[in-house]
Amino acid sequence: MSDRHPRAARRRRPEPPPAPAPASAEPSAGEPSVIRATLYRDGREVSSPATLAETYRQLREHPDGMAWIGLHRPTEAELHSLAAEFDLHELAVEDALEAHQRPKLERYGDTLFVVLRAARYLDAQEEVDFGELHLFVGPDFLITVRHGAAPDLSAVRRRMEQNPELLALGPEAVLYAILDAVVDGYAPVVAGVQNDVDEIETEVFGGDPAVSRRIYELSREMVEFQRATRPLVGMLHGLMAGFAKYGTDEELQRYLRDVADHVTHTSERVDGFRQALTEILTVNATLVTQQQNAEMRALAEAGFEQNEEIKKISSWAAILFAPTLVGTIYGMNFDNMPELHWAGGYPFAVVLMAVVCTSLYVVFKKKDWL
Repeated sequence: MSDRHPRAARRRRPEPPPAPAPASAEPSAGEPSVIRATLYRDGREVSSPATLAETYRQLREHPDGMAWIGLHRPTEAELHSLAAEFDLHELAVEDALEAHQRPKLERYGDTLFVVLRAARYLDAQEEVDFGELHLFVGPDFLITVRHGAAPDLSAVRRRMEQNPELLALGPEAVLYAILDAVVDGYAPVVAGVQNDVDEIETEVFGGDPAVSRRIYELSREMVEFQRATRPLVGMLHGLMAGFAKYGTDEELQRYLRDVADHVTHTSERVDGFRQALTEILTVNATLVTQQQNAEMRALAEAGFEQNEEIKKISSWAAILFAPTLVGTIYGMNFDNMPELHWAGGYPFAVVLMAVVCTSLYVVFKKKDWL
């Protein structure tokens, strides 16, 4: 990759493609698709053409130059124009159009197609926003296709332009600088997530009922973060394995090793976050279950106490009901009623009331109702 091939050495179609419309002719989301197209020679800017057609023309006039074309949500016509000019593989172009790709690195002849997932932490919403970046890296060109707000490559371009010696190493140097920027962008995300995890732990033990939802949402973001970082580790090791084969500059080798170390560290942190969230969710479920059990126990105890009171009330009501029943029967004014004119009727009724009440009291006492 680092060996600079003359532009004439790249496969070209027999006839040049028709000149596309200016980048601003079909805006994407109200903005031009072509953010910036710049021609460099020996690490220094030569020109910044306004259209893709002008970029093609100037690059043909300077076969020893390098074109860096930055696009944001390009149209299908623009990508097909780039594919015709730079002989991009149709499968890679299709991926760049559809987006929603996992990080990967594929080689089509002397062109690399790289997919990266950038991330940024939104403090206001306390959530992670992911963007997608596709790169076509050839002998004398580099095309970046952004889907989403992240990453902002303007800082990478400024950094490279301020370091002409590094930029003079060609498109491969720009690729490594972009990789470095994407991986460095993970650091604020890791810090923000770490703060969220700490807050969630406090909320869990504080009994916040809304914490389960926050754990779930952050866990989903960590799954997405894993999908962004884990494949990147293999991609970088694949690039490192090709150092000797493609004669990669020693300075770029050092850059790539540093990026690989950072992304490995980030991937391990993300794995740790996901494991921690799983454990926190388990602890939260246990605490919720314990709280529910305590509430059920309290309800059961309250019900038991209430039941005991009902037993006492029911027992006394039954005891008091017995003499009332006897008194009511003997209080009826019928002429033909047994024992009505009996001299011992009153003492018998009183004794009967006492016996019934005493019997009921003894029965209820044995059953611990009183």
